[in-house]
Amino acid sequence: MTDSRDPSENSRTFPEKAELTAPDGGTIAYRATEGKTPGVMFLGGFMSDMTGSKALALEEHCRKTGRAFVRFDYQGHGDSSGEFRDGTIGSWMRDALAILDNATKGPQILIGSSMGGWIMLLLALARPARVAGLIGIAAAPDFTERLLWEKLPEEAMTALQQTGVWEQPSEYGDDPYIITLNLIEEGREHLVLDGPIMIDVPVRLLHGMQDPDVPWYYAQAIQDRIKTPDVTAILIKDGDHRLSREQDLKRLCGELDTLCEQVG
Repeated sequence: MTDSRDPSENSRTFPEKAELTAPDGGTIAYRATEGKTPGVMFLGGFMSDMTGSKALALEEHCRKTGRAFVRFDYQGHGDSSGEFRDGTIGSWMRDALAILDNATKGPQILIGSSMGGWIMLLLALARPARVAGLIGIAAAPDFTERLLWEKLPEEAMTALQQTGVWEQPSEYGDDPYIITLNLIEEGREHLVLDGPIMIDVPVRLLHGMQDPDVPWYYAQAIQDRIKTPDVTAILIKDGDHRLSREQDLKRLCGELDTLCEQVG
C-alpha cells in the first residue's frame, strides 16, 4: 500500500520544504505550490513519503495549470519527525488535518492513495466546509481491519500478541511493513465502511482490477456507502495497486482537471 519513488525526482525543481509543528510537538514536513483554487492536497499511502511518483506528477501538473498544490509526510514518514511504528490512523489523520488547516487556503480537492484514501474520507467528514471534491486511488478505508486483522496468518497473530509488532514482507521495497497491535486497535475508532459515509461532494474512485493489495470491489463498497449521488468508480482492467504508469498518471490528471472545472 505504498507509492513508488520517481527515479527522475532529482532532476526536478521542488517548492521549498516547510514544516508545521504538530499538536503533539512533532514536525510535519510539506511542500506547497501557490496557485488558484480549488487547491489540491495529496495524501500518500502506508509507509510512503511525499516523493512518490503520483505526488510529483500531480505537483507538476498543478504547476502547469496554475493550481495550488500541497504534498506532505505523515509523522514517521519521509522528512517528518517521529518513528513509523508509533503512528496510527488517528495520528496520521491529525497530521493531515494540520496541513489542511494551516498549509492550504480555500476549498480543496483531496487526492488519497491507498491508506491516504481512508484519511481523505476522514478529513472530508471532519472539515466538510473545506473539501470540494475527492479522488481516491486504490482507496483503502478500514484496511487495518478488513485487509490486515481479518487475514493475518497465525505467526502474525502470535507476534502481535507477544510483542505488539509484526514485520510483514513488502513487494514494494526491501523494508518490511511494520504492523503494530496499536495500529490495528486504534484503527477501529475510525472505521467508515460499516455504515453510511456522510460526505456530499463529488467523488471519483480510480482502482486497478489487478490490484493484489486492495481488491477492486473496495471502490464499489465506498460508492455504495457514501452519501453523495455524484460518485463514480473508474475501474482500470489492467491496472495494479500503484497506478503509476504514464497512462495512469495521465488519467489521474485528467480526472482532476474535470473535477476542478466542475466544482470551481
